[in-house]
Amino acid sequence: MLKFVFWLLAGVNLLVLAIGQGYLGSFRSETREPDRLKNQLQAAKLTLLTQEQATAPAVATAPAPVAAETPAPPPSYACTEVGNFLLADGRRFEAQVAALDLGDRQSRRNVAGQDISSYMVYIPPQGSKEGADRKAGELKQLGVTNYFIMNESSPLRWGISLGVFKSETSAQSQLASLNKQGVHSARVAPRYSASKQFAYQFRDLDAATRARLEKIKAQFPEQELRSCK
Repeated sequence: MLKFVFWLLAGVNLLVLAIGQGYLGSFRSETREPDRLKNQLQAAKLTLLTQEQATAPAVATAPAPVAAETPAPPPSYACTEVGNFLLADGRRFEAQVAALDLGDRQSRRNVAGQDISSYMVYIPPQGSKEGADRKAGELKQLGVTNYFIMNESSPLRWGISLGVFKSETSAQSQLASLNKQGVHSARVAPRYSASKQFAYQFRDLDAATRARLEKIKAQFPEQELRSCK
């Protein structure tokens, strides 16, 4: 009887040991424990680290910033000038520019201009009084008596005036008559007198306003549109 009990206990202990070691399989799965551990570890996918790699702090990689596209600013015209106007045309120009409503961004400045007051028929300067007198003697021999030696301080000093006329047509007629008399060195040139003119300046114009200003200026084709000096 005692032997039976001894072998019974020994058998039970062996059975418990076999179950604990997984020799008899698992009640939850048909996979034995060593195979389950092997599948869980997936040794082929493991990477061995050096000591420095294992102890180095993890560095978070920040996403690269996305460059934002900044739209190009619209073109701007710092200072635009139109001119030079005589008084009557300047007033007409001002009346039309008023529609742009530029306020203190527009201004007017005076410009010293010159107007043609008459036309002169003349012989260019002869270099000295003696040269001018010699040329005057030649004119007398050709029958020309209406002349004047210019001795004032001017670019035409020691030239000879052969007449001053209000229109260019009259001056050209006189020149043609002198040519028939044998005077071939005479010329026609305009004479100028000082006049008051105006130039208009416009600041900080956008492209649309500049285009409107150009349309107004187009009605005054003799005027120039330019950047301010």
